[in-house]
Amino acid sequence: MYKVILLKIAILIIIISNLFAGNDTDYLKFYDNLPFNMPEIKIPVFPDYEVNIIEFGAVGNGNIINTQAINDAIRQCSQNGGGKVIIPAGIWLTGPIKLQSNVNLYLKEQAFLQFSSNYKDYPLIKSNWEGEDQVRYLSPISGYDLQNIAITGHGIIDGAGEAWRPVKKFKMTDYQWRELVNSGGVVNEDTDIWWPSEAAMHGAELVEKLSNKKDTQIEEYAAAGEYLRPVMINLVDCKNVLLDGPTFQNSPAWNIHPLLCENIIIRNITVRNPWFSQNGDGLDLESSRNIIVYNSDFDVGDDAICIKSGKNEFGRKRNIPTENVIIDGCTVYHGHGGFTVGSEMSGGVHNIAVNNCTFIGTDVGLRFKSTRGRGGIVEDIYISNIYMKDIPTEAIRFNLYYDYSAPIPEDGDERKSPFLDRPSAPINEETPQFRDIKIKNIFCIGAERPLLMVGLPEMPKNFIKR
Repeated sequence: MYKVILLKIAILIIIISNLFAGNDTDYLKFYDNLPFNMPEIKIPVFPDYEVNIIEFGAVGNGNIINTQAINDAIRQCSQNGGGKVIIPAGIWLTGPIKLQSNVNLYLKEQAFLQFSSNYKDYPLIKSNWEGEDQVRYLSPISGYDLQNIAITGHGIIDGAGEAWRPVKKFKMTDYQWRELVNSGGVVNEDTDIWWPSEAAMHGAELVEKLSNKKDTQIEEYAAAGEYLRPVMINLVDCKNVLLDGPTFQNSPAWNIHPLLCENIIIRNITVRNPWFSQNGDGLDLESSRNIIVYNSDFDVGDDAICIKSGKNEFGRKRNIPTENVIIDGCTVYHGHGGFTVGSEMSGGVHNIAVNNCTFIGTDVGLRFKSTRGRGGIVEDIYISNIYMKDIPTEAIRFNLYYDYSAPIPEDGDERKSPFLDRPSAPINEETPQFRDIKIKNIFCIGAERPLLMVGLPEMPKNFIKR
């Protein structure tokens, strides 16, 4: 009798385990009928070992800075062979956090990870911004040359972006603008852009001077202040990455930026930025491969889900495309583009599948952008079952004059575009190419135009409707 009961319990445990295992690997269904070959991605596995940041002296009252305690917990966990670093309920003020291999940073419910608004808490480093090597401040969360890393759980990660970002007046109401100006910072001479400091406002000029100077020391960039704002989550040369569950919000620049990474699963996350946030992208996948993004929500200030691979000569020399990407079941609210390729795509983009997504109120639905000088080949893009509503401009836009002013007149008549009279240029390594893009089953209610295609005269458009 007891043996029968034990056997039934054992069978029940196996069934439950298989159910949970199935949920954990539900992304494998996306490989069915995939139009390109893609290696099967494995979820990172972590040892059964846990540490709590409270054990290292962290205090979750929102006033005490916990940078050392959190980093000590991550370091100790990694040195012990890896496991889970727990951030419990509370408001945890911190400076930059550095991830380590074999560590899962886990935020419990009601855990609020608040990054410092003091840019001096972030050291200057040699980094990458908009597809080129540049000096920036260290990101709030960073990982370099790591394997088996994760950020999971149910909490919120806030990058204090309001302390870093400039704001354009036309994006705010008069009341909001007055409140912002009265809060501090400075306004430019034309009174149309607010900056967090004088140094930030003139930062671009200083950075240009330093980039043309020989033997520049990294410390010299400090005078640019908040102008050197970092992306919030910066992962470089990492393999086997999982982002699952938390809310990522209020980033200084882009929100999540995997660069030169491999084997990434991003699911069940929420990415938020104010709609007016300058460069407030949601997810930028750059020169990375073997990626699945699904069941996630985006409501941001710039492009929501964006594919990149470096800019101009730098991107072409690096020559590492973003490839083998599946995006499925995602919802985008505000954003400049729901799904975007470019404009920094000089290393190429190959094998992208975007399916079963909903865009509500994005400025553009499907957005492809580049310009002369980029080079690079974007090819084998498969998009299907996209549902859009209330798109202010085009449901689908291809713009190969991205660095110039608006490609069409205000009255929306593409036939009057000043770019139609531009002369052809030689086709060479600087000529961007978009080809073999298949789009089907697109549904849209409410858009100014269904489709806009602005190509280069030297690369005529070839559009096939079936």
